[in-house]
Amino acid sequence: FILEYDLRPNRLFIEYLSYPKEVFSMLLSGYKLEIFCSLLALFISYKLSVLLFDKSWGNSATIPKKYLSFICITLFLLCLLGARGTLEHRPINPAMVSFSTDHLLNDLSVNSIYSTAFALKQMQLEKGSDNYYGKMAAQDIISEIKSASLTSPDLYKNSEIPTQSYHQASYRGKPKNIVILLQESLGARYVKTLGGLPLSPELDNLMTQGWNLTNLYATGTRSVRGIEAVITGFTPTTSRSVVKLDKSQHNFFTITQFLKSQNYQTQFIYGGESHFDNMKSFFLGNGFSDIVDLPKFDNVEFEGSWGASDEDLYDQAHREFELLNQNEKPFFSLVFTSSNHSPYDYPDNKISLYDDQKNSRNNAAKYADYALGKFFKKAKKADYWNNTIFVIIADHDSRVGGAELVPIEHFHIPALIIGKDIPAKEDARLASQIDIAPTLLSLAGLSGYHPMIGHDLNQVIPQQKQRALMQYDKNFLFMTLDDKTFLQPEKPALVIRNNNNNLSTQALTKRAKAHALLGSYLYKNGLYQ
Repeated sequence: FILEYDLRPNRLFIEYLSYPKEVFSMLLSGYKLEIFCSLLALFISYKLSVLLFDKSWGNSATIPKKYLSFICITLFLLCLLGARGTLEHRPINPAMVSFSTDHLLNDLSVNSIYSTAFALKQMQLEKGSDNYYGKMAAQDIISEIKSASLTSPDLYKNSEIPTQSYHQASYRGKPKNIVILLQESLGARYVKTLGGLPLSPELDNLMTQGWNLTNLYATGTRSVRGIEAVITGFTPTTSRSVVKLDKSQHNFFTITQFLKSQNYQTQFIYGGESHFDNMKSFFLGNGFSDIVDLPKFDNVEFEGSWGASDEDLYDQAHREFELLNQNEKPFFSLVFTSSNHSPYDYPDNKISLYDDQKNSRNNAAKYADYALGKFFKKAKKADYWNNTIFVIIADHDSRVGGAELVPIEHFHIPALIIGKDIPAKEDARLASQIDIAPTLLSLAGLSGYHPMIGHDLNQVIPQQKQRALMQYDKNFLFMTLDDKTFLQPEKPALVIRNNNNNLSTQALTKRAKAHALLGSYLYKNGLYQ
């Protein structure tokens, strides 16, 4: 777990235990040697313990009962004291032993059993961001959010839904189909055009044919966080993604809800089991009409630990798009890949290997790129190509870690909007995953009211309003072209200025804090509709 996520076992570790099939399949496929060595070490330890016990105590007299009770009670109390970790009025917690900006170094201060138990306790509490960054009046939060928006104040018509406003589409013609191709773990470091490794020749080529957003950042480090940003436009919080929270399972805004009201067909296509990470429940409760996952695939030539290969996924998606395109209604589809995920299963003889070991992260990224290119060669010849807007975007980078409060470079992800009528251009403006949904609605010709605060990137965005939001465990970053404001639990905000601007440190902190607290405020009060 530490190798994969650069953290001690935490909430994610507990959540994965809900999916034993996927977890054990991944472990057996990718970590055979580690499992064997662990079992062997346990067996040897057991044998040595038995041997030492027999030598030391095997022939000893039994302990008198009057002492046995005392010993047991004393040991129990010592265990409790050890678990509490201190004689202070509060028991020890991870914040008390944190000493570094490197999350892993702080996590290594506590053992994995403790970190897991602590995560379980925190899951039961579901604390909002205000528990970590401090309180802020609701009216101040909303005021700061509106100030950072491009939306004119007179377009906010519903005082009960504070971020809901009217958005005019940039395109005024017949509504277009929308397809989001969500790429698993594809950080910018795997894309040559974005300064990464030469693993993406197909995507690099596509980037010359569409609207290439070269300076866009993910909101988090998990797939459900990426889904949250791209599908709902929701801001990140310290809590779990809304995909997994109770109050957001129904009547929570998603672009699919908006599209259904515009007479769209809505669909989710995934090569694995759609119940994973609660996706199926969340999607069905919030605007998705059809879910096509592994059991519904027509043909699967290669099945790995996480399901059908990306080639099989795209083949199924192509068939689905052809069927949907035969109807008079426009369609929306979210296609979520999985081949670029540990243990990196993919078909043989598809790519020239970048690493000598076949099942490596780099090779899997290269295969995912190969499958993507193969799909677009087919899609461009299909009828649906003429009226469909595609966006290729990552959910997050892989193995996000580092010694920084927020490792910014690991939040940099590819984002490309492409289609028959999308002009080719390179866009270096600073942007966030939460900007994608409003931009797509505008490109597709869909005007209306919604609560998303993301920018419509079709508009001119002043430099001072270009920003990215990043949540890294309990640390939050509000980044602009001029400054970076870091929020940490129970600590003063850290402001790093790139340029001299007129905003005070207090004003920058207030702006960042409003964006950090917004999601929790809207979620708790049922105001994201």
